[in-house]
Amino acid sequence: MTGVELIVAALAAAATAGVTSGAQDAYAGLKGLLVKRLAGRTEAVEALEARETKPGVWQARIGEDLAACGAASDAQILAAARAVLAQADPAGTYTVEQNYGAVGQFYGPVTIHPPFTPGTV
Repeated sequence: MTGVELIVAALAAAATAGVTSGAQDAYAGLKGLLVKRLAGRTEAVEALEARETKPGVWQARIGEDLAACGAASDAQILAAARAVLAQADPAGTYTVEQNYGAVGQFYGPVTIHPPFTPGTV
């Protein structure tokens, strides 16, 4: 995931995370950092204030500005984006290395019971 994708995902997650204080506090921190970094980029700041809920919309509206102003490589901003995602989805997204034919993204605990013993097919 690139820096822009991480920030965009965090913005979208915060917009849909509900009103948990942890998610809202983390979002406020991220937003404050972004507003400072995007200073002088009026359209990007206005898009940030609009608080969209879809990653594709965020990406289209502020993605280029995030990359151009250096936000996508700013360690503090990326840490704040990760904090937002952690608060918005505490269970996290898991990477499955042995999927035995299962396809797609997995969210939360997943147990896969293969129909065969691995390595025998």
